[in-house]
Amino acid sequence: MREIKRKLRRHRKSNGCRLLLIGMAIVLLTQLQQVQAQDNALPASLPAPQTHPLPLTLEQWQDTTGSGDYFSVVKPTPVGYLVWWQFPIKVYVQRSIDSTESPSSLQRFQNWVDAVVKAVQEWSAYLPLAIVKQREDADIAFLRSRPPIEATINRETGQFNIPRARAAQTRYEFYLRPVGKTTEQILAHRFTIQLSPDQTVDYTLATARHELGHALGIWGHSPQQTDTMYFSQVRRPPQISTRDINTLKRIYEQPTRVGWPLTAQPRGE
Repeated sequence: MREIKRKLRRHRKSNGCRLLLIGMAIVLLTQLQQVQAQDNALPASLPAPQTHPLPLTLEQWQDTTGSGDYFSVVKPTPVGYLVWWQFPIKVYVQRSIDSTESPSSLQRFQNWVDAVVKAVQEWSAYLPLAIVKQREDADIAFLRSRPPIEATINRETGQFNIPRARAAQTRYEFYLRPVGKTTEQILAHRFTIQLSPDQTVDYTLATARHELGHALGIWGHSPQQTDTMYFSQVRRPPQISTRDINTLKRIYEQPTRVGWPLTAQPRGE
């Protein structure tokens, strides 16, 4: 358990300066600790990796073209692959609530919303997704905001490295989800996607499509420009490809600790 916690704190995914996005893993280990301390509960242990049943959409998916996949570059987290097991996956898309904005500002906001909704609809052909109105109900939340610029320091030179502005940032967190009215809890996760308001509609759609691919489980990048999960921005952003779905299906066939109940260990172990 201690080793897994150490890896979770350390785990972070970063890309080069030309990448369209950077994903960050922010793990709520304190929640695990709090649960263990409540009501003198027995220490909780992470569930053993198991495979979830494939959703019908992926089970029925067949590639007749022999396009292959890029599963080899998708890296699991310390608790396994980030697959979803309850459907539909609930997606929140931020809406404008400022009635004082100018008509042009409201239109730009609506264009952003429409692009994100379109990306959700595109992925819905392969995994069941549903848009919800309240952020607290969501598994994946899209926020219309500029990702923070995070400076790093070169340990050898002592100089700060300030990266250029990013179009988006995707991060995930783990938490313990109660099961009904029982004391049982499962290891769950949720995503937050910050998507810049400063892109054109076409690039907003492309970025939302790419980021949502990460949130659905493709925690990695394709090396081919014809895939929507290609690691860098291109002049003509591609649609969701056969290789993207082949990769997604392989991910959902893998065992993971996510989505399974934590088990209590006897005292003294």
